[in-house]
Amino acid sequence: MAQMKYQMVIQWSEEDECFLVGFPDFPGQEWYTHGDTYEAAVANGMEALEVLVLAYEASGELLPQPTVFHAA
Repeated sequence: MAQMKYQMVIQWSEEDECFLVGFPDFPGQEWYTHGDTYEAAVANGMEALEVLVLAYEASGELLPQPTVFHAA
């Protein structure tokens, strides 16, 4: 799946008391979803990424290039 190439950032928020999930390769809002546990954040993040990709495709907007890290 092409959307699996996008990085997903999961970070604990003391203020929100949950894990926040963001996708740095996509411009716009910083956080897309959250989860009370790390596992829930991952699951919600995967679902949010699928919806985000579908929304880009439905609007005809080109998907951003995923950030690629190369091992030395």
